[in-house]
Amino acid sequence: MGDVDPITGLPKELGIFEELSKDDQQILVSMVKKKFGKKYTILAGFDVKATDVRDLSKKLKSKFACGGTHKGENIELQGDHRGRIKGVLVELGFKGYNVDIS
Repeated sequence: MGDVDPITGLPKELGIFEELSKDDQQILVSMVKKKFGKKYTILAGFDVKATDVRDLSKKLKSKFACGGTHKGENIELQGDHRGRIKGVLVELGFKGYNVDIS
């Protein structure tokens, strides 16, 4: 028996905590213009302890074929991806009703 999750009391191998934590996160998606008028899609509201933001940003950059970065609990993607981001986050296990697009 491996490590036990302190919150759920279940073995970490089950990965249930990650799925439960995705249900509780309220993700805010917005678009900003930065240097030289370039557009960036900003995703905010991730729980850093429950979500691997670095891995998620890699998956999103690969899915949208764009550059980007992660800064703390935020993910920045180059370009305006507000139209497709909700569907992709649902594919990755997040709940659609927890994604707010502005």
